[in-house]
Amino acid sequence: MVHTIIIADDSATARMIIKRCLEIAGFEEAKFLDARDGTEALELARNNKIDLLVTDLNMPKMDGKSLLKHVKSSPKLAELPVLVITSASNQAKEDELKGLGAFAILSKPVSPANVAEVLEKFLNC
Repeated sequence: MVHTIIIADDSATARMIIKRCLEIAGFEEAKFLDARDGTEALELARNNKIDLLVTDLNMPKMDGKSLLKHVKSSPKLAELPVLVITSASNQAKEDELKGLGAFAILSKPVSPANVAEVLEKFLNC
């Protein structure tokens, strides 16, 4: 099965690194859609069949937290798994994001190993 994955991050370099980590973690056949902010990611999610949304937390226009809230409050998108990647992670923030519906939170810098570990849950769904 070919998965379609949105990678939302305002840094093109970060999107490239996340994509490479996902490819190494087993998604080499995936179709990747890039978004520079939450607004673009939400538009892509509404107009495509998406299997996974990977988002940074700190972005212009719409941040990752707002994006997560929009996705989870939409009847069409509520079941979409959202992986949040952030440099500003602590237990309280992780608990808040999981409470909003994120299925996992990873701290930057990401590695193929920690992406693979988290996505095992996704692949088993």
